[in-house]
This record gives sequence, structure tokens and C-alpha cells, in this order.
Amino acid sequence: MPIDLNSMRNSRPPLAQAGVDTGFRDYIRAIYTYMAGGLALTGVVAYYAFSTGFYLAIARTPLIWLVMLAPLGMVMFLSFRIEKMSLVTAQTTYWIYAALMGLSLAGIFMMYTGQSIARVFFISAGTFGAMSLYGYTTKSDLTRWGSFLFMGLIGVIIASVVNIFLKSSAVQFAVSVIGVLVFVGLTAYDTQKIKELYVYAEAGDTQGKKVVMGALRLYLDFINLFLMLLRLFGGRRN
Repeated sequence: MPIDLNSMRNSRPPLAQAGVDTGFRDYIRAIYTYMAGGLALTGVVAYYAFSTGFYLAIARTPLIWLVMLAPLGMVMFLSFRIEKMSLVTAQTTYWIYAALMGLSLAGIFMMYTGQSIARVFFISAGTFGAMSLYGYTTKSDLTRWGSFLFMGLIGVIIASVVNIFLKSSAVQFAVSVIGVLVFVGLTAYDTQKIKELYVYAEAGDTQGKKVVMGALRLYLDFINLFLMLLRLFGGRRN
């Protein structure tokens, strides 16, 4: 059941309220720190793999399929097994996932100019920040968005897979536009959900795992938003 933080604050004496506020701030700060750290690791690995030619060497072998599918396997493993993992294992899995994602994304440096990648990154960061702030501050219940956004996400995935074979630029454009809308909505939705998952006085591994999963959700929202915007606005290399 979602925690009503406002009613909790109003019903507690000042010292308890201060404890809630401090713990909640630490919880939110930890999630965004993990998310930012994951994005930084992904970016460093992606650029290193491209600049050293490591990605290009792998791309010419069947190992490229392992590189492309490994992040999906890692995120599914973390999502379904986190309750049975130790906190250290969950944290380690998150960092390994971010690194593998960087390796799989190194190919964007071969397709798009560095300037356009940087430009789209900052556009993505601004859009993500605005929608995350909306999800954090809004009094509206965004739960009703859940089913609609999930259906949109499934549609984007299916259309993307089909377009691998169709190679249609029109389909890719439509998928990218819809994908931007879906991940913009998911950013606000997930931020509000992360807020509601906070439990006062909960600490240790349980709270730590919530931080990891919260960071993973926001990381995925950002990465996918960035990729969709890159397809729309990225400048391709000649």
C-alpha cells in the first residue's frame, strides 16, 4: 500500500518528522547517485570500446550477439532475483550491467557524430530532469498511466523487432516518436513509484535493494529516452 508521506509528517512529533525527512532525502539522493554513476560508467565504457577499436573487433564476430543480449539478461536477472540476493551482489550486478550496456552502445559512436551525441544527451538530460521533477512533486496519482505506458512499451518493442527485418525509415520514425512519449511518461511514473516505496525507519539490505532497483528503473528510462531522441535528432556520420 502506498505510503502517504504528508499524513505521516503531520501525525509525527517534530523529531520523528525530521527523521523521516532526513531518511527520505538520503534515500532519494542515493537513487540518483547510483543512476548517475551507472550512466557515467556506461558512457566511459562505450567511448573506450569505440576509441580503442575493441567494439569494432567484436562486431566482426558472432560475439556481438552476446554483447547485445547480455545487458537484457542481466537486467532480467537483477529484476527477478534481487529479493534473494545480498545487497553487495545486487550492487555488483547493477555495475556490471551498466558496463555491459556501455559496451553494447559503443556502436552509436560509429553511426552518429560526437557533437550530435553530446547534444542529444543534454536534451535527454533536460527532458528527463523535468519529467522526474514532475513525478516527484505532482499531487496527481500517476498510477492510471501504468497500463497505458506498459502497452506502449510492448508496442515499441514489437515494432522495433519487426523493423529489424522491414528496415523501414517510416516505421523507425514512428517508433522513435512513440518511444519518446512512452519513456517521458515512464520517467514521471517511475519517479512517483520510487517515492512511494520509501518506508520510514526501513534500513539495511532492504532499503539498499530499493535504492538499486530505483536507480535501475530511472537508468533504463534515461537510456531509452536518449536512444529514441538520438534516432530522431542524431547527426549521422557520412
